Amino acid sequence: MDTFVIAGKTFSSRLIIGTGKYGSHEIMRQAHDASGAELVTVAVRRVNVTDRSKESLLDFIDPARYALLPNTAGCYTAEDAIRTARLAREVGLSEWIKLEVIGDERTLFPDNTGLLEATRVLVKEGFVVLPYTNDDPVVCRKLEDAGAAAVMPLGAPIGSGLGIQNLNNLRIILEFAGVPVIVDAGVGTASDAAIAMELGVDGVLMNTAVAGARDPVAMAGAMRLAVIAGRQAYLAGRIPSRRYATASSSPDGLVTGD
Repeated sequence: MDTFVIAGKTFSSRLIIGTGKYGSHEIMRQAHDASGAELVTVAVRRVNVTDRSKESLLDFIDPARYALLPNTAGCYTAEDAIRTARLAREVGLSEWIKLEVIGDERTLFPDNTGLLEATRVLVKEGFVVLPYTNDDPVVCRKLEDAGAAAVMPLGAPIGSGLGIQNLNNLRIILEFAGVPVIVDAGVGTASDAAIAMELGVDGVLMNTAVAGARDPVAMAGAMRLAVIAGRQAYLAGRIPSRRYATASSSPDGLVTGD
């Protein structure tokens, strides 16, 4: 089986799925089921950590089936992200954290300086840190050097659905990465996920592409198949791209008339 390993933990699915923007918790649960994902990310700010007696989206996530990946969505400083990660661990969500430090409210691009600072602090405190970052090979290398368990470069701005905008940067990141590379943000449809996987990334994380679809459950199933197909195509090895046609049948051995 082609498994997926982060920080010593093995997953059979390379699709990571989110919990926001669904029409209901029940639709979310069905979409998770259809996706085949084993790792689910949830914004710490969206979880009621003070009164767990009230209904929560966590009630619709089976802990025996899914590993939780809390995220620091909505944090605009390293200090806020660090505080949020600590809260997630204190209330028992997880010591794994999808680290987000946002630098701009309109584009939601990461603040890479704050991201590096928060990564260093949280790694020292024993967190398994998966930072969401720009598709910048230099920043990804610095995050890995800081102890990140994986790097998560964006394919396009969060929720944009634009697909993978800079294939070359992702190829460079993959060339030098010594930790898993997970495309995070920008996927709009199944072909986007397949393209990412065909590059050789280790996984794809998505939320809006599924939750915002006309039929989230059907789209989750499509994304599952796209990630599998893209991974298999990468392992199979595509033919070289050529400018001109190449005959499918060899002319060698053909019998020609006088």
